[in-house]
Amino acid sequence: MEDPKQLERIIEGALFAASEPLTVDQLLELFVEEPKPEKASIRAVLQTLEDSYKERGIELKDLASGFQFQVKADLSKWIRRLWEERPARYSRALMETLALIAYRQPITRGEIEEIRGVSVSSPMMKTLMDRGWARIVGHKDVPGKPGLYATTKKFLDYFGLKSLDELPPLAEIRDLDKMSESLGTQLELMDKDLEATASQSVESVTENEDIIESDAEDIVASDAEEIVERDAEEIIEDDGK
Repeated sequence: MEDPKQLERIIEGALFAASEPLTVDQLLELFVEEPKPEKASIRAVLQTLEDSYKERGIELKDLASGFQFQVKADLSKWIRRLWEERPARYSRALMETLALIAYRQPITRGEIEEIRGVSVSSPMMKTLMDRGWARIVGHKDVPGKPGLYATTKKFLDYFGLKSLDELPPLAEIRDLDKMSESLGTQLELMDKDLEATASQSVESVTENEDIIESDAEDIVASDAEEIVERDAEEIIEDDGK
């Protein structure tokens, strides 16, 4: 790729189109037919794009899994109003549990319960693992060998972090409410896509049910016509006798 401007346009377009962060190696895979640019050239373009968007409403973030465009955090006050009528999906208990995993990892479920002073339900832990935000990274060497929970790259990506070092220092967080508010903003943005997917699935199921019901009605009607026709033929034959 000899044209630097075209290279920048391609990378910018790919980052906007991608649903997940892209690494430098993934960006290199875009160039199959033409000579591949050097990794240094890709990184230079990424730096140029990062500088270009500094004063805009979005920014290019270097996350744990690659590079991705995101809405700037200081705009969350306005952006969240797009979905302000939708009730919050995540309980304080879940957010506290996620925060404790993030700051105290690796940590056992029992240790989380000891800190929070209440039990942690299995469905809550399953939700965190199903979302890909937490996983078991080992087992503590104590009786029962309880699992040790830690956050994942997916957790870092969702919350706009390159590494755990970018989490706000605990000294800056007075209570879990503030931590939950910060995490909750990102969760609301993610759930919009989940709701759209779920809505499409429901519509698809409904359409299929309508088709099945329509076909069933046609079959019943067809069977009824055959029965009436057969009875009529038998009546005619009996009259003929």
